[in-house]
Amino acid sequence: MNKILSSFFFSLLVSIVTLGGGCATLPNVSEVMVEAPTTQTPPQIASAKGPLSPKQSKALLERLQRSVDPTDMLERYSAVIESVSESPLTKGNKVTLLVNGAAAYAAMFKAVENAKDHINIETYTMEDIEDETGRKFADLLLQKQAEGVQVNLVYDSLGSFSTPGAFFQRLRDGGIHVVEFNPQNPLKAHGKWRLAKSDHRKILIVDGKVALTGGVNISQVYSSGPSGTGGEKEAEMPWRDTDVQIEGPAVAEFQKLFLDTWEKQNGEKLSDRNYFPDMKEQGNALVGVLGSTPGEANRITFIMYVAAIAFAENSLHMTNAYFVPDAQILKALTDAAKRGVDVKIILPGATDRSLAQYAGQYHYSDLLKSGVKLYKRRNVLLHAKTLVIDGVWSTVGSSNMEWWSFSTNDEVNAVILNREFATEMEKLFAGDLAESDQIRWKEWKKRPLLIKIREWFSHLIARRSDSNVENGVA
Repeated sequence: MNKILSSFFFSLLVSIVTLGGGCATLPNVSEVMVEAPTTQTPPQIASAKGPLSPKQSKALLERLQRSVDPTDMLERYSAVIESVSESPLTKGNKVTLLVNGAAAYAAMFKAVENAKDHINIETYTMEDIEDETGRKFADLLLQKQAEGVQVNLVYDSLGSFSTPGAFFQRLRDGGIHVVEFNPQNPLKAHGKWRLAKSDHRKILIVDGKVALTGGVNISQVYSSGPSGTGGEKEAEMPWRDTDVQIEGPAVAEFQKLFLDTWEKQNGEKLSDRNYFPDMKEQGNALVGVLGSTPGEANRITFIMYVAAIAFAENSLHMTNAYFVPDAQILKALTDAAKRGVDVKIILPGATDRSLAQYAGQYHYSDLLKSGVKLYKRRNVLLHAKTLVIDGVWSTVGSSNMEWWSFSTNDEVNAVILNREFATEMEKLFAGDLAESDQIRWKEWKKRPLLIKIREWFSHLIARRSDSNVENGVA
């Protein structure tokens, strides 16, 4: 019990410190949706050979929509995102679903081993992992660098705070270019120092042809042993996460995000490499790559979530590790359930961030009473951030459903418009659902008073963060 309380108050301290650095606001998505072009104008879709004509783009979307139960959410959603994002939808992509750390690491190793030109990595946590997987990965990067493949690494200073400096120095000594994102030491800051700003993205790009993204960090928590966080019960749990591997024209959009981060963090001049090779279509998935950066007017991952939820017509199946919905997302979810959408959300049964869990639980009553079905995943520490809507729209990425993620972090999500991939996502969701316990209103309203007090207190912290930023206090 003492460990659980310690975890709770540590999370509280970190969150309070984080709030002091926020400066971004969350946009009013209703206004964005009203100002977006009408659905009569098809979104621009890029191919390996260049942009499609409006007629070709419209025909492609219509064909995709006819492959599932009637829904016009694709056109409505695409019109909104196109109005705020400079990254186009791309066709001709192959998308592979990677479930949990072992599958993600296996794909990473294979991609890195096959690298011929360059390897670009952007990650929140890069640990000097003591298990076999971690050491092999660092050694492989050094080996590829020695073979003449240029390795470029961006790691987040806060997320990798416990990693010894000697680990990164070893990589630098081996010729790898290394950038520390927003150093916690103000003397090393790249321009204005901000404690709260973190790079929460997880991106691996190889030769400009293969990209991996999702929730998996380079961390010991994904090994087969204990997670090393939380109380005694949580310490025995494996981490449950989701990544995707993408091959095709969409990889160039990930590359643009990485190179933009490298430039903004004053990274050393990169070697002359073929970062944007000629591409061929590898599959039949439409993919959008959406990145958000604090301080910009449009928080694109936030707009993505609100718009997609608002336009859902049949089903909405979400899995999210840190679920603290703001007012706009809460309304979008409850409205969807009230209009008959099958809204199911899988949440963590155990967590490494108690404050976020209690703050999220504050909203369970409103969600349950509106018809949203909530579930808690058993026997794992849930870290995945996924959503599948209407059997055709899916997203996998780094964005948590919370204010901190949307407002203070660099994030990235892949949006996949493809019936076959959505079917895989639904199967994955069903598997997690079978390992989850449903939260029912009759039982939920009887939870102990101490739990309600913690929820209320945690909610105040989260609510204050939102109001402080919007009022210019923070």
